[in-house]
Amino acid sequence: MTIKTMNDLFIHELSDLYNAEKQLTKAVPKVARSAQHAELANLFKSGVEDTQIQLERIDRIIDVYDLKLKRVKCAAMEGLVEETREAIDAVDKGPVRDAALVAQVQKMNHYQMASCGTLATFADHLGFGEAAELLRQTLEEQKLSDKRLTEFAEQEINTEAERQSP
Repeated sequence: MTIKTMNDLFIHELSDLYNAEKQLTKAVPKVARSAQHAELANLFKSGVEDTQIQLERIDRIIDVYDLKLKRVKCAAMEGLVEETREAIDAVDKGPVRDAALVAQVQKMNHYQMASCGTLATFADHLGFGEAAELLRQTLEEQKLSDKRLTEFAEQEINTEAERQSP
């Protein structure tokens, strides 16, 4: 795809985000199953539910603005998913793996936050007010998810992982 206009760039980046979200719907359930701590697994599972809602928002943007997404593979998310697989394979199930999983999922969240923030700004410039609002809703959900994971890691996971270390 040749990108010549802000509209082209918006469609490209939205396509990238859409693919990233699709990858997450497949990857995060495995992350949840790989967690030892039940409450952490539940946090991951709720993230999958949020991702479904976020995909619906992108679908709404597509419908409202009559956009045609491009077939784009989000290489960044693909890399983050692969890193997560490697962490699962490299660390035995337990508190240290749980800490690693939190770190990996937060990396994914941060990618989504960067994408949503950028896309919301692009939408503002293009006069796509509803798109900007929907993307900001997703951004706020990602921030909240990140905050919950940070708090849980600081209060539970990291302490348990530290206790396990020799």
